[in-house]
Amino acid sequence: MSKRVLMVVTNHTTITDDHKTGLWLEEFAVPYLVFKEKGYDVTVTSIEGGEVALDPNSIEDKPEWKEAEAELKSTKKLTKEHANNSDAVFLPGGHGTMFDFPDNETLQYILQQFAEDDCVIGSVCHGPAGIVNVTYKDGTPLVKGKKVTAFTDSEEMEMQLDQHMPFLLESKIREKGADFQKDENWSDFSIRDGKLVTGQNPQSSRSTAEKVVEALKA
Repeated sequence: MSKRVLMVVTNHTTITDDHKTGLWLEEFAVPYLVFKEKGYDVTVTSIEGGEVALDPNSIEDKPEWKEAEAELKSTKKLTKEHANNSDAVFLPGGHGTMFDFPDNETLQYILQQFAEDDCVIGSVCHGPAGIVNVTYKDGTPLVKGKKVTAFTDSEEMEMQLDQHMPFLLESKIREKGADFQKDENWSDFSIRDGKLVTGQNPQSSRSTAEKVVEALKA
């Protein structure tokens, strides 16, 4: 029986009134295609459902991504029932996730269920915004004591968007007790700690997805 992967993407579209954001396309398209190539059953959901806006800076005309892009035209709204029938969950990034992932009750519920059941949780770049507030049922942060990476504070500052974020992802993950790992800005860097897989930035999209595949085989 093929593995089932739940992908959850952002619906948030603005950083400031004149700065649009959304889903970062590469971080969705590349992992989606990795999972499909493995024959996995992939379900694409978003926080609110419907068509998903892309960060304008992430749009690339790559024919090989068209199949993935088509999935974003009409996504299913994430519901708590999605916790029941998947082997892995994957959170692509885009700055939009910083606004609608951390405190979304449905996403937090699903991720807690995955953590409690020792299922695979993968995320890349700003996708780990979804896991920063996740705890086990005893209140222990999901990331505490685990090797984790994400979009770094220095990368955020280089983009000059740090002032507009509700928090800095690296700093928040460190606050939760994670063993935060990173490489040079914009390097391909991903890490797997048991069933938790994280990637640093868009350049890490493929390696992060491949580590999710490894975790599903373990």
